[in-house]
Amino acid sequence: MSDDPSPKIDPVRVRRAQVVRWAKLVQRLGYVLYLVATVAFFVGLVRGFDSGLVTVIEIGLIGGSILLAPAILVAYMAKAAERDDFEHGR
Repeated sequence: MSDDPSPKIDPVRVRRAQVVRWAKLVQRLGYVLYLVATVAFFVGLVRGFDSGLVTVIEIGLIGGSILLAPAILVAYMAKAAERDDFEHGR
């Protein structure tokens, strides 16, 4: 009989924590791309919009949207699953 007092590590919760960490990292990257697009837009307002600046704005907005939307959803789902497990004693 084993009297191991250490708690068992749940691989699902470990994986869920990894997913939340990655989602937060991707969210930060998405917000940085939005920030770059915003700064480039205001630079364009002051200096004038050339094709390179417009490309930076487009990449920032499109890239930020592609990264940010799924990352927010994944983080929300993982946190909701963790909360559900806690509420149901799992």
